[in-house]
Amino acid sequence: MATPASVHEVFDKDGVRLSVDDAVATVTLTRPAKRNAQSPALWRALTEAGRSLPGSVRVVVLRGEGKSFSAGLDRQAFTPEGFDGEPSFLDLARGSDAELDAVIAEYQEAFTWWRRNDIVSIAAVQGHAIGAGFQLALACDLRVVAQDVQFAMRETSLGLVPDLTGTHPLVGLVGYARALEICATGRFVGAEEAERVGLANLAVPADELDSAVRDLAGALLSAPRDAVVETKALLRGASGRGYEEQRVAERAAQARRLRDLAGLAD
Repeated sequence: MATPASVHEVFDKDGVRLSVDDAVATVTLTRPAKRNAQSPALWRALTEAGRSLPGSVRVVVLRGEGKSFSAGLDRQAFTPEGFDGEPSFLDLARGSDAELDAVIAEYQEAFTWWRRNDIVSIAAVQGHAIGAGFQLALACDLRVVAQDVQFAMRETSLGLVPDLTGTHPLVGLVGYARALEICATGRFVGAEEAERVGLANLAVPADELDSAVRDLAGALLSAPRDAVVETKALLRGASGRGYEEQRVAERAAQARRLRDLAGLAD
C-alpha cells in the first residue's frame, strides 16, 4: 500500500521508523524477520523517536511490522559476543553497581516518554508481546489488541525481573495479585483475558486492528488538546494523591481551563 502524501517520515533506523501525519505520529518496529526482537540500538532509536516528535503531535501509535508486535529482548544480548559495538549483558554484569544502574536507566528511557501529558499513546498489538515487548505495550496509555495477541512476562522464568518500567503499569491495570501471578508464572495472556482484566482497552480481529486504532485516534483528537492534557495529568497523578489532594488538583486544573476559555490565561 502506498504511503499517503500527508505522511512525513522523520527517520528509519535500528529497527524503528517514525512517521508523522499532522497530529498523529506512528512509531513502527521494523524487524519482522526477528519478530521485532529488541536491542540496545532499538531502544536508543525509540528514545530518539520521543525526542523527535513535532509539537503538533497529539496521538502516538506504536505498532510492529509482521506477525508479532515484539517477541522481547533479542537473545543475542546474552551471548558472550553480544551485539556489534555493544557490551554484552554478561560484560555489563561485571561492571560496578553504578555503571550497571546507569546503563539500565538509559535503556528505560525508551519506555518512559509514552506517558507524557502532552500526548496520548496507543499500542496496536498483534501476535507475541513477550517480556520487553509486553513492557513496551504497557508503556503506552492505551492498548488495542488483535485476537491473536499473546502477552507474557518471561523475565522471571529466565532468572531476571521486568526492569523496563513494566511493573508499575501492570500492577495499576490488573492489581498486585494478578500481576504477581502473570510475572512469576510467565504464562501467556490472550486477548479475551487481556480485555477482561484491563490490559487491553479493546480486542478486535487481526484484520481490523489498524482501523480500530485509527478510529480511537480520531476520537482522542475530537476534544480540545489542552483539556485532554489537563485530564491526563489529573488521572496520572490520582493514584499518588489522597482524596482531598485530588479535589484540590481538580479545582486548580478547572480554574486554568476556565481562564483559558475566557481568554484570561497568563
